[in-house]
Amino acid sequence: MNYHTRKWVKPEDLNPNHSLFGGRLLQWIDEEAALYAIIQLENTKVVTKFISEINFVSSAKQGDIIEIGIEATHFGSSSVTLKCDVRNKMTHQTIITVDKIVMVNLDSEGNPAPHGKTQIEFVKDRLSKP
Repeated sequence: MNYHTRKWVKPEDLNPNHSLFGGRLLQWIDEEAALYAIIQLENTKVVTKFISEINFVSSAKQGDIIEIGIEATHFGSSSVTLKCDVRNKMTHQTIITVDKIVMVNLDSEGNPAPHGKTQIEFVKDRLSKP
């Protein structure tokens, strides 16, 4: 799993229990999944279709630095399925796991559209193509 995004847990991210608000974390995960799918599918019109069961393993506190890891697990004809792990950057303790996030590729009309991808591509490899 590659961890590309880091977030610093600030006072405005906390719940009344003084730990990271789950809704804020899910917002960050959804954004990271969308960015990952947009880059993989080379289309800015991508939406979240499904998020599986979410497992809150531990909490994060103010001042913690967390990192969000996303990995593609399956390419459908118009979708990409991802998994996500969030961990504490310093301790590597898992904070949350999400086994399945389905992102759908859309056409200009907002309808699901085939993307033609079958595997993970890295931007550096796209740039080196003749």
